[in-house]
Amino acid sequence: MLRGEQSGHTYSKTEHRRNLMEHIGRNEGSVEFKHQNISAVLSELGLPWIKGYKPRRNYQGALLDAISDYLAKNPDPIPFVQRPISGLAEVPELYLGPPPSPQGVASTRPRALERLIRKFDPAARDQLNRTLGRAGEERIFEYERQTLVKLDRPDLARKVRWISEEEGDGAGYDIHSFDPSEAERLIEVKTTRGGNATPFYLTRNENDVAAERPDAFRLYRLYDFSRRPGLFTLTPPLEAVLQLEPLTYRASLK
Repeated sequence: MLRGEQSGHTYSKTEHRRNLMEHIGRNEGSVEFKHQNISAVLSELGLPWIKGYKPRRNYQGALLDAISDYLAKNPDPIPFVQRPISGLAEVPELYLGPPPSPQGVASTRPRALERLIRKFDPAARDQLNRTLGRAGEERIFEYERQTLVKLDRPDLARKVRWISEEEGDGAGYDIHSFDPSEAERLIEVKTTRGGNATPFYLTRNENDVAAERPDAFRLYRLYDFSRRPGLFTLTPPLEAVLQLEPLTYRASLK
């Protein structure tokens, strides 16, 4: 059902639920609740979930084991399909909102769920998904141009550059843009199909640029990207709004 929803194919949720009820001998409420439990785990893993099955966090060991087994055999269970953008007129509007407020969710997770998240790290998966990352950058590139045109600055819109596409990674940001007063904006785009609290990776280079150019650097977090994309922005100092954890070290002989 989720694959069909993500790819735009029609399906009958009611029919699927009815067939499942007959197969496992459970009532409708039980089947719906279990789907909501699955949605909750998918949300924790930074993956989309079926519309209408709002996450309900009542994790059971057997459910976590089943999802772990499935993901081990299907590392990318819902492949992302990029829908090209061919111009300003085709850029769908983004839902703009504030960053999520800390809720201490991690402290209430069962250990089995924590192990599952470490095993199938959503931040690592998004980081390695070049198709997803490129699609998010393209959306922001067109969004910046569209915004400047709406603000009566088509001259600046024409100067917006997609740095990571033109020059490759390494600049410490993806998009070179402007605000209406012509001040520079160095935009790093982080994209996920998960919710707004899904973690992400920040490179040392990106963090350095944020520290060196706090006036210009902006981190754009795109979330729920395969459904109704939302966006919030973060402004340096990033340490004030992000919990940064060192995960790897570059080693060389002394």
